[in-house]
Amino acid sequence: MPFRYTAELAQQIELRWQDEWVERGTFFAANPAGPLTDGDGAAARPGAKPFFVMDMFPYPSGAGLHVGHPLGYIATDVVARFRRMQGDNVLHALGYDAFGLPAEQYAVQTGQHPRTTTEANIEIMARQLRRLGVAHDPRRTFATIDPDYVRWTQWIFLQIFGAWYDEDAVRPDGGTGAARPVATLVEAHASGRRPVPAGVEGVEEGAAWADLDEVQQRRVVDAQRLAYVSETPVNWCPGLGTVLANEEVTSDGRSERGNFPVFQRTLRQWNMRITAYADRLADDLSLIDWPEKVTAMQRNWIGRSEGAHVDFEVTDADEPLTVFTTRPDTLFGATYVVLAPEHPLVDAIVAGSASTWDDEVPETWRGAAANPADAVAAYRREAAAKTAVERQADAGRKTGVFTGGYALNPVNGASLPVFIADYVLMGYGTGAIMAVPGGDTRDHAFAEAFGLPVVHTVQPPEGHEGAWTGDGAIINSANEEISLDGLTVADAKTRIVDWLAERGAGSRTTTYRLRDWLFSRQRYWGEPFPVVYDEHDLPIAVPESALPVDLPDVPDYAPRTFAPDDADSSPEAPLSRNDDWVSVTLDLGDGPKQYRRDTNTMPNWAGSCWYYLHYLDPSHATGQVVDPALEQYWMGPGHNPGDTHGAGGVDLYVGGVEHAVLHLLYARFWHKALYDLGHVSSREPFYKLFNQGYIQAYAYTDERGVYVPAAEVVEDDTVESGYTWNGEPAFREYGKIGKSLKNAVSPDEMYAEYGADTLRVYEMSMGPLDLSRPWETRAVVGAQRFLQRVWRNIVSEETGAVTVVDEEPTVETLRVLHRAIAEVGEDMAGMRINTAIAKLIVLNNHLTSLPAVPRTVAEQLVLMTAPVAPHLAEELWSRLGHERSLAHEPFPVVDPQYLVEDTVTCVFQVQGKVRGRAEVPADATDDVLRELALADVGVQRAMAGRDVRTVIVRAPKLVNVVPA
Repeated sequence: MPFRYTAELAQQIELRWQDEWVERGTFFAANPAGPLTDGDGAAARPGAKPFFVMDMFPYPSGAGLHVGHPLGYIATDVVARFRRMQGDNVLHALGYDAFGLPAEQYAVQTGQHPRTTTEANIEIMARQLRRLGVAHDPRRTFATIDPDYVRWTQWIFLQIFGAWYDEDAVRPDGGTGAARPVATLVEAHASGRRPVPAGVEGVEEGAAWADLDEVQQRRVVDAQRLAYVSETPVNWCPGLGTVLANEEVTSDGRSERGNFPVFQRTLRQWNMRITAYADRLADDLSLIDWPEKVTAMQRNWIGRSEGAHVDFEVTDADEPLTVFTTRPDTLFGATYVVLAPEHPLVDAIVAGSASTWDDEVPETWRGAAANPADAVAAYRREAAAKTAVERQADAGRKTGVFTGGYALNPVNGASLPVFIADYVLMGYGTGAIMAVPGGDTRDHAFAEAFGLPVVHTVQPPEGHEGAWTGDGAIINSANEEISLDGLTVADAKTRIVDWLAERGAGSRTTTYRLRDWLFSRQRYWGEPFPVVYDEHDLPIAVPESALPVDLPDVPDYAPRTFAPDDADSSPEAPLSRNDDWVSVTLDLGDGPKQYRRDTNTMPNWAGSCWYYLHYLDPSHATGQVVDPALEQYWMGPGHNPGDTHGAGGVDLYVGGVEHAVLHLLYARFWHKALYDLGHVSSREPFYKLFNQGYIQAYAYTDERGVYVPAAEVVEDDTVESGYTWNGEPAFREYGKIGKSLKNAVSPDEMYAEYGADTLRVYEMSMGPLDLSRPWETRAVVGAQRFLQRVWRNIVSEETGAVTVVDEEPTVETLRVLHRAIAEVGEDMAGMRINTAIAKLIVLNNHLTSLPAVPRTVAEQLVLMTAPVAPHLAEELWSRLGHERSLAHEPFPVVDPQYLVEDTVTCVFQVQGKVRGRAEVPADATDDVLRELALADVGVQRAMAGRDVRTVIVRAPKLVNVVPA
């Protein structure tokens, strides 16, 4: 069979069409204006709906892709091809998130520049994706390491550095609060409309703006910028030699990359004021179409809590202790107070405590120390060795020590012992909690461990023991001035906060879990900060004409690393080793002066915060980060009919759920800052988000527990495990695909053995796109057989000639065809690609049963197959006599007349029980159905000679006979 559709023939077809697509510009996405036209040189067609589909930014690995990686890329390609056939103007491109730790680590090991490694990796990945047949616009491809892209990443940083958050500014969307240029902040201070804030280094509290010198004024402004430098508590990872954002630390207090221990340190670092956007980041999730799981994760990370601040007087402290609580109604049940070990009042409390423990202080409170000062010092040292995440994970151990001080409960004057415990964090609320063991399980466990009293303030069910966290009537909550007893929780909250506010002892407030984004990395392979420091150690933006600030050569690419447990070590960044670069002479407007560059680099998240905008306008011909007309066309509010809230954004964004917090939260923040400053019209970067599942695979270990090559394992019934490797027992497990498990399968292997279209069809048919699924190489042949049958229905395997006939299809064939058109189109639109393929198989099997396939039916089958098997479809379309690519051909349109069934099954019931069935015309009348039912043998038997009281007809599917 010289013309059978084999892997060899598939490769010839696929490589030829991939070249054709590039030569013809088949997948050039046309902008409405400018140099980026379609393959015919035309701008976007008037009336064509823009559709921007995007994959999450891939990082190019030296190992290339394994078969688990293409799942999302194939899915977006299928959607993009389908939408083109629907007449949409589709933009689908792919770039590379090229700054990253693996290339830098490889550079440390080999001395090879990270750029060399990264560019080689990009070449590997680009080849594999091209071979897969993904229909990207090649003119819009880029990498974050490209100098022009670095320039604009640094430019965006300067916009954020040059802005502050004005809570009173009115945004275009009608909301209040927006980023504004710092010039407006200076003007507000100079005019006296905005007082000088307290707490600025080198500036006296209450000072007037006019009384400040130039350096002091700069310090005031710098402290309010959206991007600012501060002494910041950070997650220091000695084993990696760099600081990490909270999101890069695992729940057990270790680095996400490398699994090294992470410690709390205070260092001078760049921060992004993402907290200013906390409410908008939480509220605007309701404007976009995202999976509920992801929106819940973002809301939980932002951690907005509405409650009250309550002030407690503290012994031996000059100022009150303020706690935040979401349950002020339980204040009468507070029996002790817990502070974070770092809380500033701890030192004052300890200083006023006795030099030895009072006799009534239980041993469990003392931490095995001789006095409060020693107990607190020892506990602080222990807490300092843990990250915030680790401290929360260890909260169940209920450790803590008594400070020696007491706080007075403002509602009843009770004297509450003050403890420190590491599960209370300075980063949440005020770093202090009032503990109500009667209404909180964690507080109750602590109270049990330390022998503290328990008071219930919400009536628990009869017989309930321990903390009661449910609803109920308020109890035990009254003093001479106010009684909450008998109220609901909601009413009690309102009453008690009003009472506290009247006495100056509390107020309503909102707190957040979200912390400002730590933006410095002690790395070489990243974007340099486009700032310099003057003689006052204050940052100054370099002029735009000096962008990009390029990475210099350095003698050693590695940050200085330390023993993983060396918590007292300090960062030493690679850039600090190039003195000629660090010290630079510039004329920034007041003559040549010497400045110092920042030796940190931006995190790799910087480049992925805005890359979707670069796809729209890769030339930046207007001198802007994105041409406003292009952003409005592809992403603006209202361009997508489904965007009923006017958020705008990418029409479809596909990627893994692992980016639910990190990338997606950061990108939303940058986008909102750009929106505030007038650079974009869309309020959100990504309108619809879809999380694809994962392809997993079996891995095998030997008797030592060491992973062995999965491809070399064979089934063997002679051993208990059922598998052997090199004749020895092997043990199967199920999990991720990867090099470490020795179960990776390269797509190159699949291309060679089956062809790219077969791989595409197999991955898309494995199951629903949002669910994970197991890889089974032996099952790929099923997808190949489907494509072989499609080929065989149109092309002779013996001669290569087209075998279709120019005859009208039968009505039966038309019914099968149009049912497939309707169902495949609906499934494609809903991203149910697996079921769409199943319905194509049904249609193709029907055609296989015919003596010859009518040309009209064959062409429509080819068109419907094109999104999932584009190379095969293009080849068949060409052989059927068409000169142009089918990529922009209309998707087949259903003819409703062929969806009407000739007959339907009508069920006959007697008193609601089925007694018979009959095939009846779909348009059968009530009278006809009544007569058929009464004549049915089963109905007559059930009636047993009884008279008929009534006959209920629900044409054409049901008749129910009711006997008298």
